[in-house]
Amino acid sequence: MTRLRAAAPPVSPAGSGVPIAKAPTYVAGVDEAGRGPLAGPVVCAAVILDPRRRIRGLADSKQLDEAQREQLYPKIIARCIAWQVVFVEREEIDRLNILWATMTGMRRALAAISPAATRAVIDGDRVPPGLPCPATALVGGDGLHAAIMAASILAKVSRDRHMAALCARYPGYGFSRHKGYGTPEHVAALDRLGPCAEHRRSFAPVRTRLPAHERDAPVQEGFDMAPEPA
Repeated sequence: MTRLRAAAPPVSPAGSGVPIAKAPTYVAGVDEAGRGPLAGPVVCAAVILDPRRRIRGLADSKQLDEAQREQLYPKIIARCIAWQVVFVEREEIDRLNILWATMTGMRRALAAISPAATRAVIDGDRVPPGLPCPATALVGGDGLHAAIMAASILAKVSRDRHMAALCARYPGYGFSRHKGYGTPEHVAALDRLGPCAEHRRSFAPVRTRLPAHERDAPVQEGFDMAPEPA
């Protein structure tokens, strides 16, 4: 009868008999919040979850209400291995275009996370160039992959809090309610007050409401086919 024996762990090159520790695998989920709004930053987050510390209730941030997201936010930070949130401000969005501003934010978030990720899973259909580790894109990942769910919640809560602060700085636009999205309330405020410093000049609904001498930014009707900036 043949007996199976487990393979011995590798030993150090010096032959000391001390097993070589296997390098840990850290998978980061990466997502964003705020690609579509007419105002404010796009916010990107990267999260490495700890498989030993489960977080109940994770889901796509868009499927959770504000109270649920706020409850999960501190749990994610407390129980994950690492996390990072990056803001890409309005000026950079207008300079790069929204697609490449988002790609840049994702790259910065992943590059700043510590310990470094050994692999990343990106929500969406494309992988940002220049990432510090191998990565795959996952369409609908914020509803499929736990680490992306966690990243989506951190990004969404961080951005929503920021927009609430902008509401106090720029009263009259209703940023705390619509978070910068092009709702009827927001468009009516744009017509009444004109764009503020946080409005994305390269977005058509904003640009058309700028004074003529400020209409020099390329218009972004959409971002899916936008070319990579030089």
